[in-house]
Amino acid sequence: MVYILSVETATKNCSVSVSGDGVVLLTKEMAEEHFSHAEKLHLYIDEVLAELDLKFKDLSALAVSKGPGSYTGLRIGVSAVKGLCYALGVPLIGVNTLCILAEQLTIEHGLIIPMIDARRMEVFTAIFSADHQIVEDTKALVLTAGVFDYLKPQQLHFIGDGAPKCKELFIADNCVFHDEIQYPSAKDMTGLAWQKFLAKDFEDVAYFEPFYLKDFLVLTKKK
Repeated sequence: MVYILSVETATKNCSVSVSGDGVVLLTKEMAEEHFSHAEKLHLYIDEVLAELDLKFKDLSALAVSKGPGSYTGLRIGVSAVKGLCYALGVPLIGVNTLCILAEQLTIEHGLIIPMIDARRMEVFTAIFSADHQIVEDTKALVLTAGVFDYLKPQQLHFIGDGAPKCKELFIADNCVFHDEIQYPSAKDMTGLAWQKFLAKDFEDVAYFEPFYLKDFLVLTKKK
């Protein structure tokens, strides 16, 4: 059996999952207001393997959410997975965070618009069809009234922790908000990672970096 360990740390959710031949076997995760990924990640990795009675040497590949998302969260997840891939000599699979988030919603018609909060009125977003195919690529978007008017009359389904900021802007009948879907989860990486594994769509472990989308800025107080 092909075992893949998946790690998702791009948002407030610290999530680890193990799959076998493309089927979720076990997931450990916790979403906290204050990021605790550095403390929780390796603990969750050890726990899922132990509960499944697996060793690191049983893993065929590791998958990681590559962004966009939190700069710190992405660094923690990617660094951990790269280190394990080096040590184990197994391939690394990178998965777009918005693709992972979109996997949580099942609809028959319309468009799925996942949003990751990027502070103030900005979000990281993309647009997906009802069958989870990318319609518009990942981008940073400042939310304003009418920014999605060009998509009318299609039904628009908003998900993610950035979506609540849209509610007062998008009150049209074609806008639906799924408040229960806030953060991406490692368990929803399973199908995406399995497809990439079968296609041998692997990252170069030596040069792989998170997809930040925006430059990381360090703010200092004015004297």
